[in-house]
Amino acid sequence: MIDVIRVAHCVLYVTDLERSREFYVGLLGLNVLHETPGALYLRGVEDREWTLKLQLAPEAGVRHVAYRVRGEADLDALVALAEARGLPWRWEEELDRPRLLRMQDPFGTPVAFYAESRTHRWLLQDYHLHRGPGLQRVDHVNVMSPDVEGTMRWYMDELGFRLSEFTEDDDGNVWAAWIQRRGAVHDLALTNGTGPRMHHFAYWMPDAMSIIRACDILAGARMPQAIERGPGRHGISNAFFLYVRDPDGHRIELYTSDYVTVDPDFEPVRWHLDDPRRQTLWGARTPRSWFEEGSLLEAFEGGWVTPREGRLRGLPVHVI
Repeated sequence: MIDVIRVAHCVLYVTDLERSREFYVGLLGLNVLHETPGALYLRGVEDREWTLKLQLAPEAGVRHVAYRVRGEADLDALVALAEARGLPWRWEEELDRPRLLRMQDPFGTPVAFYAESRTHRWLLQDYHLHRGPGLQRVDHVNVMSPDVEGTMRWYMDELGFRLSEFTEDDDGNVWAAWIQRRGAVHDLALTNGTGPRMHHFAYWMPDAMSIIRACDILAGARMPQAIERGPGRHGISNAFFLYVRDPDGHRIELYTSDYVTVDPDFEPVRWHLDDPRRQTLWGARTPRSWFEEGSLLEAFEGGWVTPREGRLRGLPVHVI
């Protein structure tokens, strides 16, 4: 089995790099690790490598989501998998990552994999350098999918992801799934919707008060409209959460207090589609935008992946 370690980074296209710098660095407090013409490479205080790249582009979107694998043999196995399944792939190079395999999964999501990365001294205990609410480390990505169960099965069967939690209706249709490689609740979440599109990219926070501080910072900057949903607590994952939108509309989740799944006796948690506690254990009702809006994904040969509707239609309960 291909040994995927964890979700590693996301590359976002932004239309105004200075405006994005002010949001991600000035307000949220991410740290600039590298700066090149037209790009910023950012990380949380615990990240030893960059985890978010902001790249200037005419249109906003997502270039790819990347995962780190155990070694070079895993990259070669991924190439063999892509060729066997007829998936487009190519070798690329990124800053600190000399050998990056870019491919497109069978459902249209652009993904990248790498084994080697230059690492840097973490900033976790350099408290005098911490700014903003305290984004600590990369946590997960959520992709909106018209075929949640098919996508889930592919990542589990081909890449060894493990199921933590899922949402199911009375007919056994899977509407959402949380799958992981590193022993947390998820590296990748799949939620039903028009797609593929990226729903959000998430950073782990040290505690719930750091998420409250993010709200205060955005309010103090006269930007409360950047808060889309929360703060609150999910039933799924048990996480304390906040969703914010950057100047280009990309959704970022600030996330803490979930649980580990490394126990060999762990069994996936099933939620019924109509159980309102799965989305919000407590907190305000979810805005419609949270279910309907997402970031476009770059197609392998350029342009954007055309989102398509899935066979499962409708919105869950408790929507405003």
